Amino acid sequence: MTFNKALIALALGFALAACSNQQQAEEAAADASAAATDAQAAADTAAAAGDQAAGDAAQAAADAAAQAADAAATSADAAATAPTAAAADAAADTAAAAADTAKQAADTAESATEEKK
Repeated sequence: MTFNKALIALALGFALAACSNQQQAEEAAADASAAATDAQAAADTAAAAGDQAAGDAAQAAADAAAQAADAAATSADAAATAPTAAAADAAADTAAAAADTAKQAADTAESATEEKK
């Protein structure tokens, strides 16, 4: 009987870890999406200011942020359907890295806009 309880506890532990990884990946994807939205807003502002170089730089950064947001969303999906806890963990880490990339790109877009002011 105790062996069965140990197996159940182990299974619950794996399920909890998988949920945690999935949640982490989903939060990273949401953060990346927000960063991409911010980057596009900065690019739009730079373009409206009339500085072609700043607008182009900000748009390139916004495009990079959008690509990173897509990568984060793909990784979140992979975390949700990962067959093992290790795979889910790796996918969550990838989503977090993509979110960081999106945030950096958004910062770059905002910097290009700031330089014009």
